[in-house]
Amino acid sequence: MSEHRVRFAALFDAEVRPHNERFRAAAAVAPGEDVLDVGCGTGESTREAAQAGATALGVDVSEQAIAKARELGGASFEVADVQTFELPAAGFDVVLSRFGAMFFADPPAAFANLARALRPGGRLVLLVWQERARNEWYSVLHDAVAPGTTPPPAGPHFSLGDRDHTRTVLENAGFGDIELTELREPVCYGPDAETAAEFALGLKDVQELGATEESATHLRDAFAAYETPDGVVLGARTWIVTARVSAA
Repeated sequence: MSEHRVRFAALFDAEVRPHNERFRAAAAVAPGEDVLDVGCGTGESTREAAQAGATALGVDVSEQAIAKARELGGASFEVADVQTFELPAAGFDVVLSRFGAMFFADPPAAFANLARALRPGGRLVLLVWQERARNEWYSVLHDAVAPGTTPPPAGPHFSLGDRDHTRTVLENAGFGDIELTELREPVCYGPDAETAAEFALGLKDVQELGATEESATHLRDAFAAYETPDGVVLGARTWIVTARVSAA
């Protein structure tokens, strides 16, 4: 997945552009702040924090993604797993994660570590997918690749989709002032059905559905129905999650 993520880095960023704009506004990174971007991928959100005047560090478990982020520059990047990495205590004003925190294998440990890394009153801002059933893009992929079958269990990228579960995880990790704001914005899988199919074939969701050589044709046909002047546009729902550690 890392190779695919790097190969389609620009498309991954463009895919969620409307969501990212709302995420960036919610983060409201200010000049002089110290920002940690968790699961930064190839670093777009880290660079945006730096462009806002912050000192920004992006971390990701993927060496390939971090290598690409460093190539693109604009901020500092490190290979690190925040579930176990020793972050500086009270070292950051803001922790960001755009579609990264969902993949924690041990969410309690990861979020507790991030809470310790925030200064008093520091804030956490996440962008995560809502539950799979609420996302049209998944239904389109499933119906194209494995029509008439029961989908496999939802993957980890939907792990923070349930509002109550996410709130409980964060509260137990030491966060308060937790708010989840729903976004209903489209995602774009590429400028045309051909590109969208190539992009989709590398996604874990599609691979888990048992994609075959014929799947490319089925995906192209499915995406053709969603082509617009702005590209292949599918419905999507996300949460912007904001929280703070105590100022005391």
